Amino acid sequence: MDKDDFASFKRWFSDYVGGYYTEDPAHDQTIRLKQEHTDRVCEEIVMLGQALNLPSQDMLLAETMALFHDLGRFEQYATYGTFEDARSQNHAALGLRELAKHDVFSVCSDEEQRLITKAIGYHNVRALPENELERTLFFAKLLRDADKLDIWRVFIDYYDGRYEETNSTIVLGLPNGSACSPKIVNALHLEKMADTRDMATLNDYKLLQISWVFDLNFEPTFRAVCERRYVEKITATLPQTREIREVVSTVLAYLQKKEGQIP
Repeated sequence: MDKDDFASFKRWFSDYVGGYYTEDPAHDQTIRLKQEHTDRVCEEIVMLGQALNLPSQDMLLAETMALFHDLGRFEQYATYGTFEDARSQNHAALGLRELAKHDVFSVCSDEEQRLITKAIGYHNVRALPENELERTLFFAKLLRDADKLDIWRVFIDYYDGRYEETNSTIVLGLPNGSACSPKIVNALHLEKMADTRDMATLNDYKLLQISWVFDLNFEPTFRAVCERRYVEKITATLPQTREIREVVSTVLAYLQKKEGQIP
């Protein structure tokens, strides 16, 4: 695979996504949201790759993974009207099915195809497998970090009211209650990612998003989260209770500890 192949991938992606736009403004806004998310994840993975001094061929692989990581979201939303995998299909598997159906990676070597498809397949799992090849895990971790960096930005923009219309698909239709699930809070105290199955309110979802810091892998990612103040910005939209302050303090201490320690 070379730069011309990647340029071809970008054209194919644009044409593919273009087929999901309709005359419905609300529908098109949601499709556009995911298309723009993809563009920014590509930018984030380049930023991380440059910080990690990736060779040019690995950078092409990383950009390709980022370009196609959410391809299944478009078919998912068009078919089910939701981005909840639990209520529809696993969007990573759906995307891989679409890529295989259109034989998108025919120009790639077997090893390139394996790395790309594995990274896409792993980008939304709760935990990466331990019995996987180191190089495969590297790219999967890189994609997961890049994806989170932009997902945080999307949610913060939503909470700040920067979208013209309220789009409840972003927050999975969760009610905006004041309570926080004890299981969600406890996971953060234990420096673990919270479980989506324990969510009952939008505040739970916000805390779960904060808990994603415990799944980051690379020093440039930690640095970006700190510099962009993602945790603080989400925290500002939560109830300013003692419980919230204590759990966020745990998260910020973890971030400060990790920044500069991970290669």
